[in-house]
Amino acid sequence: MAAVGVEVAIERRANRRDEVVILGKSTETNRALVSAFAGLGYRAWLAEPSTPQRLRGGDIAVARLDVVATLDGVEPGLWQLPRLVRRGVQVMNGPLALLAAHDKLSTALLLGRAGVPQPRTAHVRDVSRPRFAPPYVVKPRFGSWGRDVYLCRDDDELRARLERLEHRRWFRRQGALVQSLVEPTGRDLRVVVAGDRVGGAVERIALPGEWRTNVALGAVRRHASAPPAARELALRAAAALGIDLAGVDIATDESGRSYVLEVNGAVDFNANYASDVFAAAAVALLERAATRSDSRRATSIARPA
Repeated sequence: MAAVGVEVAIERRANRRDEVVILGKSTETNRALVSAFAGLGYRAWLAEPSTPQRLRGGDIAVARLDVVATLDGVEPGLWQLPRLVRRGVQVMNGPLALLAAHDKLSTALLLGRAGVPQPRTAHVRDVSRPRFAPPYVVKPRFGSWGRDVYLCRDDDELRARLERLEHRRWFRRQGALVQSLVEPTGRDLRVVVAGDRVGGAVERIALPGEWRTNVALGAVRRHASAPPAARELALRAAAALGIDLAGVDIATDESGRSYVLEVNGAVDFNANYASDVFAAAAVALLERAATRSDSRRATSIARPA
């Protein structure tokens, strides 16, 4: 990995015009990504997604938009990304891929089409039960941080929960997802995927008495070496959504079968995942951008005049 990074850095220094912008909030993860690209010889900076960019053909934009706090959509700037594409900018985590990751119904449909193991999923717009048996997990279509995610052990609990949620703005606009529960073991695996590589992983361990493993709810994370099966599952999930940089949450039941729970298009990560996780992610994204550029160039040459 280090050798590849050195080669890329040398090549970039020969053409200092190329730039990389991370489109997102000023988080530790985004600032570290900026530093990683700068270390490879790029002029890199962080910008708000809704702010017009000075990027041009050959430059790279890594979109890191998250879910809005009201849990009913994606942060502003999503539909400005196609403008960058039309300028010839390489947009990593393009608008359709980001939407597919943040909209859990789209995630479920795309994972199902690709044959990626996941919990059974139903979309409800009113107080109704799915066709599969409890226990259930109820969550918003656009969700994050473990907010408004509920466990319902039977149909009566599900009905009561949906009746309470009917008054929420996000439920009125988009309904909710009801999924079969992967019986919680108090821990799961989050894998960071960049390009076609696994950049690192952590095990997330829930607080005693808490079934959700979100760090925002007090879970702790520790470095983990993702087993080959989990690495393959994470790569398949990211490929199914067409996303370039994401976190894939994987849970394993008591029988040892693994399921993809979510794909996070604006995943926060740190050195717990791997000591070189940011450099590895930057190199992987640069390689994917180069591959796409070569493919487009070849297509353009092959197209008849």
